[in-house]
Amino acid sequence: MEHVDLSLIPIYLVGAFAIGLIFERYIKIYTKLSINSNSFMFEIQKHVLANDLDGAIRVCNGAKDAALPRVIKAGLMRASRSEDQIQNAIDSASLEVIPQLEKNLPFLALIANVATLFGLLGTISGLITSFQAVSMADPAQRQAILSQGISMAMNATKWGLIVAIGAMVFHSFLSAKAQSIVGEVDEHSVKLLDLLSARKVQHSSEK
Repeated sequence: MEHVDLSLIPIYLVGAFAIGLIFERYIKIYTKLSINSNSFMFEIQKHVLANDLDGAIRVCNGAKDAALPRVIKAGLMRASRSEDQIQNAIDSASLEVIPQLEKNLPFLALIANVATLFGLLGTISGLITSFQAVSMADPAQRQAILSQGISMAMNATKWGLIVAIGAMVFHSFLSAKAQSIVGEVDEHSVKLLDLLSARKVQHSSEK
C-alpha cells in the first residue's frame, strides 16, 4: 500500500505546478495584457482625428503593460512616415507581444497528458503490489487486502484525471482569451492604419 501512496507524489507535484502556472497566466493575461479594446480605441480615434498624436500616445502610456496599447503606440510613433513603415512598426510590436500572451500555455496541455500517465502508472504499480501482498497473506484476509489495495490503486487514476481535466479546462480557457487579445490587436491595428490615413488626408485638405 505504501508504494501506491508514493506513486501519488508525482501527481501532486504536477498538480501544484499546474496551479501555479494557471495563476501566473491568469494574472498576466487578464490583468496585465488585457484591456477594454473598444473604449481604448474610441479614445485613440478621438485624438488622432483631432490631430493630437501626443494625446493618443499618452492614452497608450496609461495602459502601457497591455498588449493592444503597446502595438498601437508603435504605430502612432511612426504616424508621420509611410504606410509601409507604420505597418512594419506594428508588426514588430506584435511579434514582441504575441509570444507573451502564449507563453507557457503549451505546458498546461503537457501537464494534462503527464498527469493522466502518472495516474495510470500509479494504478498499475498499486495493483501489482496488491496482488503480491494477497499471494503472501492469510487466506482469511485476502479479500480485505485485495479490496483495500484496489481502492488505493484506483485513487491514483482519480487524482491523475482530476489534475488532467483541470489543466485541460484552464488551458482551453486561457488560450481562448489569449487568442481573443491577438484578434483584437490584428483588428485594431488595421483600424489604426485607416485612422492615420484619414488624418493625413484631412491634414492635407486643411493646407
